[in-house]
Amino acid sequence: MKTRCKWAIGSELETHYHDHEWGTPLFDENRLFEFLILEGAQAGLSWVTVLRKREAYRTAYDNFDPQKVAAFTTQKAEELQQNSGIIRNRLKIASSIKNAQAFLKIQEEFGSFSDYYWQFSEGKPIINHWKNREAVPAETALSNQLSKELKSRGFNFVGPTICYALMQATGMVNDHTTDCFRHTELSN
Repeated sequence: MKTRCKWAIGSELETHYHDHEWGTPLFDENRLFEFLILEGAQAGLSWVTVLRKREAYRTAYDNFDPQKVAAFTTQKAEELQQNSGIIRNRLKIASSIKNAQAFLKIQEEFGSFSDYYWQFSEGKPIINHWKNREAVPAETALSNQLSKELKSRGFNFVGPTICYALMQATGMVNDHTTDCFRHTELSN
């Protein structure tokens, strides 16, 4: 039996996400946009709540196409607030549209959001060596830096804790505990 990070054994959904996605370096534009939106939506909630709603989000947000989300109208935002498949927080929905617009500006300026984003870790994952979940920080100096930079470019729901969760999810940091089989897989 494989040893996993303790948080990943709560449900089959969490285990699958842990084993196949969390902490895997991600460079795809739409997937990075997806995680940016989902991490912001998660604020104040459990990640499993977001995972349960992920497919509904993909449908509601046109497979996280930032061009399409950036063009969402006030009417579309109101429709999203009625969609029980997603988190219907008005501020989070408005933020996702604003973040799509800021995302496109970064793509225009840097050629890709991925290039912009990964420059914060010099283009490669940061491999941490946490022995247990309690040792993993909620934010770091780097997540604070990323948060300030994103906010200065017009993003919302990108505080240091959300940015650190984004960094973990997209593999900018490998925060699998050292006893987890994924730590070794992603460290090589």
